Amino acid sequence: MARVHQVLAIISLCALGLTACAKTDEPGAAQSPGQQQGAVRVGISLPLTGDFSEPGKGIQEGYQVWADRVNAKGGLLGRKVELLFRDDASDPNRVSSDYESLITQDKVDLVFGPFSSRLVIPAAKVAESYDMVFVEPAGAAAEVFEQGFTRLFYAAPAIADDHYNYLADYLVKLPADQRPKTAAYASLDDPFAQGTAYGLRDRLAAAGIETVVDEVYPPETTDFAPIAAKIAAANPDLVVGGTQFEDAVGLVRALQELKVQPKLAAFSTGPTLPEFPEAVTGAAEHIVSPVGWSATADLPGNQEMVARYKEMFGGEPNEDAANGYTVGQIIEAAVAAVRCADPSKACQDKLTQHIRQATFQTVVGPLSFDDQGRPEQAHMIQQYVNGKIEIVLPEQAETADLVYPKRAW
Repeated sequence: MARVHQVLAIISLCALGLTACAKTDEPGAAQSPGQQQGAVRVGISLPLTGDFSEPGKGIQEGYQVWADRVNAKGGLLGRKVELLFRDDASDPNRVSSDYESLITQDKVDLVFGPFSSRLVIPAAKVAESYDMVFVEPAGAAAEVFEQGFTRLFYAAPAIADDHYNYLADYLVKLPADQRPKTAAYASLDDPFAQGTAYGLRDRLAAAGIETVVDEVYPPETTDFAPIAAKIAAANPDLVVGGTQFEDAVGLVRALQELKVQPKLAAFSTGPTLPEFPEAVTGAAEHIVSPVGWSATADLPGNQEMVARYKEMFGGEPNEDAANGYTVGQIIEAAVAAVRCADPSKACQDKLTQHIRQATFQTVVGPLSFDDQGRPEQAHMIQQYVNGKIEIVLPEQAETADLVYPKRAW
């Protein structure tokens, strides 16, 4: 915990302008040529308060764990890494001004992205205007990649529309007498949440699985009984929620109360969080979700990241932390390849070109990107089996078989 307190102290002082952030070396210590240039300063705005504060803090922790590991090895090109954080309070206008300030006033060498598609788009516009490469951990909505960005890369296995690809393949390939015939969809009015649900909807509809309910609800929704009633009346084989946490819990509870019994229930985000099973009072069993990372996966650097996270924060990392760490891994590899880490257009062009062409070995698996910065892989599918999260798809990553049909609620 000592290193965490030290990092946070530096961040707080930098943010307040009370310390010269670039001076990290001990007086009189011998310096390499890279260290003589000062630290590699990384500018980051995150939703540390407001609607997205919980995942925002997870992303921050992932960035901190990555910086801690890199600095323990001597930094980037012999230069220590310093993270300069700003709190955008989950506000798209504020995130824009944060990155403007970090680039023009703090003169950061690199920028890392924020959390959520709503914040990534305005942040990426600023980064693009200053020719800065922009690797981001949590902007997965299709519209992120429709803005014409040339320097944005999403550091996760798949965009929102592709999160359920493995599940879609599984369901479509089932024998005709076992395959679901109808499906109900309920989604938060959010580009990421809708993307996850509608990506699955469109693939299943193309395979002949009929959509019998398709509801969208606003973020402030707390009463899910009316939506659950529509789903109950349709009696679908499959229920899909395009959700975050609170709404996933609300939908599951409402469906439970009405004794809706689908053959399979799938919800995004909420079930991947450790507090979900308790929040739905025992109804988590056999619920499936797309997940981009697993603590038990045998992937390059994964176990080191998990161990370092536990040492720094005293608990288990979540997917948000892993995604933040992945951003760092990609930039770290690119910097090592092109041998620069500064805000000049020449350096940023080299970093951008390398990321666009390379494949990166990360804690979420190998990552490569298309011309719009979309990852070209897919999310794993997790399921609660005997009260434990298991990876059930794809076959090469599975820790248990997918249970279908699910146990009754």
